[in-house]
Amino acid sequence: MSNQSTRYVVRNASADDWPTIVDFNRRLAMETEGLALDPDVLKSGVQAALADPAKARYFVACPSDQVDRVVGQVMHTWEWSDWRNGTIWWLQSVYVASEHRGHGVFRMLFEHLKQQAEADESVVGIRLYIEHQNKRARAAYQQLGMVPGGYDVMESFWVK
Repeated sequence: MSNQSTRYVVRNASADDWPTIVDFNRRLAMETEGLALDPDVLKSGVQAALADPAKARYFVACPSDQVDRVVGQVMHTWEWSDWRNGTIWWLQSVYVASEHRGHGVFRMLFEHLKQQAEADESVVGIRLYIEHQNKRARAAYQQLGMVPGGYDVMESFWVK
């Protein structure tokens, strides 16, 4: 259980973190979209990302005295922008375990990711998408200085 005095650290996720990341992604989909993800597809997707940093990169937050115990996560992927002649990092799979919410865990993850992005000369910005009804997430992102981008996301998926 967390309390106000808990200190956290942010680190790169390791291959051994896959069970927690899978669990958090499953919870995230259910909490935000009421969506039950296919556990085999989710496991394979997380493991593929952890094995290949060209696909995505996860950062995780852990209590400073238990650096193997993941309590929060954020993943980012890349998009090339010809309009800006640079790379945009997309935040995805943002999740903090319920008992650690409200203690600055996501802020730490976001600030860590933002510092990494600002240190990379090729990165020109950070983006994310959120569900229209997710007012809590929208407020959290706005508190960190993010603003609506003026775009709606269109999509088309197929089963392989």
